[in-house]
Amino acid sequence: MRFKDVFSIIGPVMVGPSSSHTAGAARIGRVARQLLGDVPEQAIITLHGSFAETYAGHGTDLALIGGLLDFATDDARIPGAFAEADAAGMQVQLRRGTGTTPHPNYAEITATRGGKTVEVRGASIGGGNIEIHKINGFDAGCTGYYPTLVIAHDDEVGVLAAITGALGTAGMNIGFMHVDRKARSGAALTVVECDRKPDPQLREAIAGLPHVGSVSIIDLN
Repeated sequence: MRFKDVFSIIGPVMVGPSSSHTAGAARIGRVARQLLGDVPEQAIITLHGSFAETYAGHGTDLALIGGLLDFATDDARIPGAFAEADAAGMQVQLRRGTGTTPHPNYAEITATRGGKTVEVRGASIGGGNIEIHKINGFDAGCTGYYPTLVIAHDDEVGVLAAITGALGTAGMNIGFMHVDRKARSGAALTVVECDRKPDPQLREAIAGLPHVGSVSIIDLN
C-alpha cells in the first residue's frame, strides 16, 4: 500500500510496544468484530510467522483480543484484554498456524455469535497499517484506512450497477472497490472503500437491493 503520511510509518497513538505487532493486530481484530456486529461469544485466533513467534513479548494476543472487543489502538484496557474478554462472555482460543502466508505478521480470526460466523485473514504490514486478504473465504484486498462497505450478494447482472448507483445517489465517492465471487451466478463479495463513513440510510438502501444478502461497515477511525 502507499503510505499516506508520517504516521503511516511510525504508527498511530497506541498501547503496546510495536506498531506492527500491537497496533496493527488490534485493527485486524476490530475488522472481525465490526463484521460480526457484536462481541463474539467464541473466537479462534490463529497466529502465523512473526506473530506466532513473538506474540507474548509484543502483546499481539492482547491486541487481537482487544480488537475483537472493539478497542482502538490507544485503549488502556488492551493490557487486560483476557479479563475484559471473560467479563464480556467471550471465549478465546489461540493457535499456532502452519504453512506459508502472504506476510510474516499474519493472523486468522474466526468469530462467532449466535448463528453468525465471520472469518477474517489479514496482515499487519508496519506502522499500524493492515491488509485484509480474506473475508469469509473471499478475496478482500482492503486496508481499513478508509471507511469500508462489505457487501455479500449474488453474482447477478445489475447488482454492481445498483450498488454504485446507491453510492452515487448518496454522494459517496469510491476510493477502492474489489469484487470476488465463488462461481458464475454464485455467491459474491464486494468491498468498497469510501471517502467518508456511510450513514445508516445508505446501508439500509444497499441492503434492500435485489440479490444483496448483507451489508457491513468497517470504520477503524
